[in-house]
Amino acid sequence: MKTVKVADVVIGEGVPKIIVPLVERKEAAILEEAKKLAQLDCDIIEWRIDFFEEVTNEKKVAELSKQLRECLNKPLLVTFRTKKEGGELELSDAQYFSIYEEVIASGSADLIDVELFMPSEASAKLIAKAQAQGVKIVMCNHDFHATPEQTEIVNRLKMMQEKGADICKIAVMPQSPADVLTLLAATEEMKRKYADRPLITMSMGALGMVSRVSGQTFGSDATFGAAAQASAPGQVPVGELRTILNTLKH
Repeated sequence: MKTVKVADVVIGEGVPKIIVPLVERKEAAILEEAKKLAQLDCDIIEWRIDFFEEVTNEKKVAELSKQLRECLNKPLLVTFRTKKEGGELELSDAQYFSIYEEVIASGSADLIDVELFMPSEASAKLIAKAQAQGVKIVMCNHDFHATPEQTEIVNRLKMMQEKGADICKIAVMPQSPADVLTLLAATEEMKRKYADRPLITMSMGALGMVSRVSGQTFGSDATFGAAAQASAPGQVPVGELRTILNTLKH
């Protein structure tokens, strides 16, 4: 299986990597929070640009991504989470792609997040532009209401591979302990049978928290931890997360 290397971080080998979200709204607060996150024991910082109050100003987003990369001593993942997948803001597809294109062309990111069900042709063009600049693609899908069948979870992860993602990510909401097992079983099946690149999978909320710490066993190569403010339900505080991952490593 291929690993993904960003700066000194290798995703797809060893203990799952810890990603921490940056979700402040104002530029000054974003930069201040970034200084704190730079000191955390985590591997990657995810800037959730859908929280940023000036996100529709493409040049501002690109400029701020440069500033963030300079003050962080960690790789930067830039993510616009759409409203339909749990994000903060409704944008047109054209705006969504335009912001990312500006970040790729004149900003600074090690990875960008592209949602699986965005228009295929525009996604393919964006992925090609990003990868030509050495920017890795995390392709993702989120279901904040339910957990699809195991076969459907595997199929979505396979679709991400087919679309050229460097890392394939899915997050689902459990309604029962059996749903958590479905996500874990789908992860294990994908890893064993089909995956040729890193996966990130999680069952959200308190019920699914076990999935965020058991990645090395079942096949998820990264997990999201909370610093001050979580970006999704069930995220474990970073300090505790590192301890648990190291305890469970094998």
